[in-house]
Amino acid sequence: MLTLENVSKTYPNGVHALEKISLEVKPGEVIVIVGGSGCGKSTLLRAISGLDTPSRGRVVLDGVEIKLPQEQIGIIFQEPRLLPWLSVADNVGFGLDNRPRAERRERVAEALARVGLSDKADVWPRELSGGQAQRVAIARALVPRPQVLLLDEPFSALDAFTRTDLQDHLLYLWADTRPTLILVTHDVEEAIVLADRIFVMRPRPGQIFEEIPADLPRPRDRQSAAFDFVKRRVLAALDRSLARDARIDDRKTDAETGAAMWW
Repeated sequence: MLTLENVSKTYPNGVHALEKISLEVKPGEVIVIVGGSGCGKSTLLRAISGLDTPSRGRVVLDGVEIKLPQEQIGIIFQEPRLLPWLSVADNVGFGLDNRPRAERRERVAEALARVGLSDKADVWPRELSGGQAQRVAIARALVPRPQVLLLDEPFSALDAFTRTDLQDHLLYLWADTRPTLILVTHDVEEAIVLADRIFVMRPRPGQIFEEIPADLPRPRDRQSAAFDFVKRRVLAALDRSLARDARIDDRKTDAETGAAMWW
């Protein structure tokens, strides 16, 4: 169980990025966070990962407070961030230095096969397309078999076709070991395709404005009425979260608000 207990973050320059974020995320759950620019989405991921320390509150994984980066928590960024001086296989196995060589070789080969890049094991990162490079980044993050995987807009720099393909591929890989996924995105359809629950944040300071369940069967039909219904709920919540007079205590959470709006 991953738990956030009243997590707040104020930077030394006075920017109040997060205010009293509290969440409980079950093992294997897929959580997606959406919100306008500056609402603290990436700051929240950094706090969960241990890359940044909350000013107040704490992040707890299975009863242990997270204060530094942990092997159990992987992270994928918007850019693949592959090491250019290492081959694709060596990039994937970068986090396995403490494993026996035979095990490392086997797990790297298995991970590359899972992302469809076995034939790219010996090439350099510069020889990959954007989608292939992000597949390598996903394989690298999953090969240590983390309990929690954080994704900070991992597909936003890709074209629409590649993006859709990688969304489906991520779910295929997730289904193998079912780590907890927490993903930040600006793409509402992407959120609905992936999430079990969607959290809409409001800015200044970043707070959870609304939680919206996305309890649709997988794989999800983007053209279905149920998908469109959830989409309208999320868009309505985003619209209200950015209103000047938005208040956490006064928000509407009923489905009728979203259902009444046509986008």
